[in-house]
Amino acid sequence: MQLIWLRSDLRITDNTALAAACERGPTVALWIASPGQWQQHDDAPCKVDFWLRNVHALRQQLDALNIPLLIGTTDTWAQVPQAVLRLCQEHSIEAVHWNDEYGVNEQRRDAGVREVLEHAGIGVTSHLDQLLFKPGTILTRSGGYFQVFSQFKKVCLERLQVGAPTSAARLKAQKPLPIKSDSVPHQLEGFETPSKALQALWPAGEAEAHARLQRFVDEAIEDYDIARDLPARPGTSQLSAYLAAGVISPRQCLHAALAGNQGELDSGNRGIQTWISELIWREFYKHILVGYPQVSMHRAFRQHTEALPWRKAPAELSAWQEGRTGFPLIDAAMRQLLETGWMHNRLRMVVAMFLSKNLLIDWREGERHFMRHLIDGDLSANNGGWQWSASTGTDSVPYFRIFNPVTQSRRFDPQGRFIAHWLPELEHLDSKTIHFPVKSAGHSAKSSYTQPIVSLDSSRQRALEAFKNLPR
Repeated sequence: MQLIWLRSDLRITDNTALAAACERGPTVALWIASPGQWQQHDDAPCKVDFWLRNVHALRQQLDALNIPLLIGTTDTWAQVPQAVLRLCQEHSIEAVHWNDEYGVNEQRRDAGVREVLEHAGIGVTSHLDQLLFKPGTILTRSGGYFQVFSQFKKVCLERLQVGAPTSAARLKAQKPLPIKSDSVPHQLEGFETPSKALQALWPAGEAEAHARLQRFVDEAIEDYDIARDLPARPGTSQLSAYLAAGVISPRQCLHAALAGNQGELDSGNRGIQTWISELIWREFYKHILVGYPQVSMHRAFRQHTEALPWRKAPAELSAWQEGRTGFPLIDAAMRQLLETGWMHNRLRMVVAMFLSKNLLIDWREGERHFMRHLIDGDLSANNGGWQWSASTGTDSVPYFRIFNPVTQSRRFDPQGRFIAHWLPELEHLDSKTIHFPVKSAGHSAKSSYTQPIVSLDSSRQRALEAFKNLPR
């Protein structure tokens, strides 16, 4: 009997470890809830709810294949090795399969499980699944992990030109086993259930993920290079939550993009090329987690930036978190996050730079807030994005390049439609005034809108001085 231990791979189609287990013999599936661990990781309640809803959907698919789904619960990952061992012994499991996850805690957990199982004579096979390339196989000429995305991407494209990764074998129903599936919890202690409105934005299941991918390829991907920067337009795939939970695979996304571009990777339609590039960014940040593990331990990638004189400014931090900064694009984006569990990627960069540069508040405060609210919260992408914006990370924006939220607003939301949607108190303003209704901290337009909490010019200067004076 084989066991597939499901984690961030909540699907049956193109699931490498699941297909491998089923090829070897009768298979049982396992999913383990670890609410204490997830709280340590600042996982958002809406994300945990999304996991649970997808496990429910997955159980129905597994039942149709006669694969029983067992549900385990541990407080933290420290108890996982013994929990998996007990279950294997109870069901006479010969071998366990899982798809690799990345990050220091994930790798320690898996090493602990492997050690306990192999000591008990139970086979263990881990598989590459949530990435196109195994970390450690895309390296510089000197044998190190890439620190610059453009160089990493070049090698990835060269490899993909040779051949895109193939999908896992399709599954067939197995003979019924004398094991019943466990019921899947609807809620876990410590994680409140999000609103019905938020849940409705993110339906569970593989069918929804594939419908989004197909709709994106049919309707929006060809304009992606331009539309992805416009928050008032539905120009992105809205697949990030499904990729983070493994409801769809990066291979499925890549194959769909290639099919829409006559098989071309770095030529043909610019929108499709740009989306493939975004898939490679996702890859890049996961490789960084493995090559530079300090980034998953709350450390800056660029060690000298640990000396930055971050400000303790709790009132300003709260204003940023709650969308009360007095800068409409910032506040609209932060309110979008709180209400939907998601934020447009262009705006993630804008609000991150505002916090880390204009407010000079430690980027880790922002990283934590995002993780506590994002339905697509992913350690590698979230950390990578925050460190890029804060100029502390790999391939990061130069410290002297600081986005001006008013300029960004005029450029990417020229009619103010995104702002008006999330800040109804400003919807009466014209498309010129709405980007900065308060001309200065002392002069207010006719609006109940809050005063700016900082001067863009002086705060920019403060950030430049802080970075300039860093010891190297």
